[in-house]
Amino acid sequence: MVNEVNTNVQEKGIAAEEEMLEGVEDFAAMLEESFKKREDDTFVEGVIVEIKDDSALVDVGKKLEGRLALSEILDESGNLIYKEGDKLKVVISGFRNERPIVSHKKALRREKVRDFIENYDQDGDNTDNAIVSGKIIGKNRGGFIVESSEGVEFFLPKSQAGYKDLNSVIGKKIDAKIVKIDKEAESIVISRKKFLDEERKKKRNLIQNLLKEEDPVEGVIKKITTYGMFVDVGGVDGLVHYSEISYKGPVNPASVYSEGEKVAVKAINYDKDKRHLSLSIKAAQPDPWEEIKDELEVGDAIKVVVSNIEPYGAFVDLGNDIEGFLHISEISWDKNIKHPKDYISVDDEIDVEVIEIDCNEKRLRVSLKNILPKPFEEFLNSYKIGDVVTGKITSITNFGAFVKIGSIEGLLHNEDASWSRNKKCKDLFKVGDEIEVKIVKIDETQEKVSLSRKELLDSPAVAYAKKHRAGEIVNGTVRDIKDFGVFVELEDGVDALIRREDMGGADEEIKIGDSIEAAIAFIDENKNRIRLSVKKLSKIKEREALREINSDDRVTLGDIIKDHLK
Repeated sequence: MVNEVNTNVQEKGIAAEEEMLEGVEDFAAMLEESFKKREDDTFVEGVIVEIKDDSALVDVGKKLEGRLALSEILDESGNLIYKEGDKLKVVISGFRNERPIVSHKKALRREKVRDFIENYDQDGDNTDNAIVSGKIIGKNRGGFIVESSEGVEFFLPKSQAGYKDLNSVIGKKIDAKIVKIDKEAESIVISRKKFLDEERKKKRNLIQNLLKEEDPVEGVIKKITTYGMFVDVGGVDGLVHYSEISYKGPVNPASVYSEGEKVAVKAINYDKDKRHLSLSIKAAQPDPWEEIKDELEVGDAIKVVVSNIEPYGAFVDLGNDIEGFLHISEISWDKNIKHPKDYISVDDEIDVEVIEIDCNEKRLRVSLKNILPKPFEEFLNSYKIGDVVTGKITSITNFGAFVKIGSIEGLLHNEDASWSRNKKCKDLFKVGDEIEVKIVKIDETQEKVSLSRKELLDSPAVAYAKKHRAGEIVNGTVRDIKDFGVFVELEDGVDALIRREDMGGADEEIKIGDSIEAAIAFIDENKNRIRLSVKKLSKIKEREALREINSDDRVTLGDIIKDHLK
């Protein structure tokens, strides 16, 4: 069945070719007939008998001399090529008042056609001489006149031109194949259509062979663009996309290659619809990922060169057409790194650790910080809980501020920044400030450090104790009421607490904002606590009343009793 299909296809192809050649023969016959009908179009040798004005009279053996336009025998500088008495070849193209009209240029063109036909080897093995290049210079009833660079004229039938629009072909340069030569009519028939068909067939065969070829082939770079390079491989142009240049990844071709340079390539795909051949340079080279497949593992330390830096990280070259990626988070232990350029530069040679390798996906990730000493371990060797240190504020958040101490950052929480309940870190500091803090907690598991600034400052209780003492009667404003007691704000914003059992019944009608009088029960300077007592205030007032009663200048209780007994 397959053989029958192939036979039908071949028969159709042969029939189509025979039909095309029949068409060519028809046009050739038309051209030949036009030559035969023009009996006056005769090729002869004449003699110039007179030159005058803008013409020359040439004896061609007729009743009258032929008239030749003088412009036909002038060189490029306008000088005469011939003189009276010289012989020259002419073509008699007609008569006017019995005087022959002759042309020397037509004779030269006819002679070139004749020489071409005589030298043409129609049955030779080399088919290159069957291909002609020329320019379409004119047209006639059946087709077009094509002139080669040697001045030979060929006949191109319309059906063999291969153009959809035949109205704008004059002046076009073409390549065509010779399909018929008529020595008698001195005509050469060519076909651009057949030339194109054979070229397409050659390219198809070449592309098929390229796709089957396992070994690399040599090509020549014809054009370089931003997205790749066009490479000529045996007469067929293919595209090497910029992603197919190197195993490192996309490469700017202009930075590596030049037009006209020879490169080894391999065909990897052909799109029949788009007639697009894809080539690859990297496929023509050994795969470096296969070479390192069994040599490199996660955890290995390797030396690399920084090849490119981006805001999100850097690309590093292993030196064997393999490129790894160093993410910005893997450059330094510093969490506030802004740009990789602050730490590394292009062409730097650095040691890194392999943290991921996937040869199938051709992916390699490395880390620089894993090679560097771990900051928290350095911190533990230099600091301990209770140390008072000076650090720089690196960032401020709603809950506190981060302070750089050595190579790590510790957290200064809002409640540890100041004794004032209304003051937060954002109210007290700005980024870049240097402050003195105390290390109050170190979590080695979570690698976190807690800091305190208020422990280095006098508490409000200490400052208050310098002016007041226990037992003193003070006035304040009720700030808050809880189940366990009442918070009172004293002078300078100092807080004190009256526990419920110390209210002495005064809490029944009290509300926030009320003024209240109480006695200082005690002041705990270390814990910044001040306790007040309404109960104690009552006792103090009772004692004062008794002292007044028992004073010498007043009536005593004993006097009252004595008077009563009397």
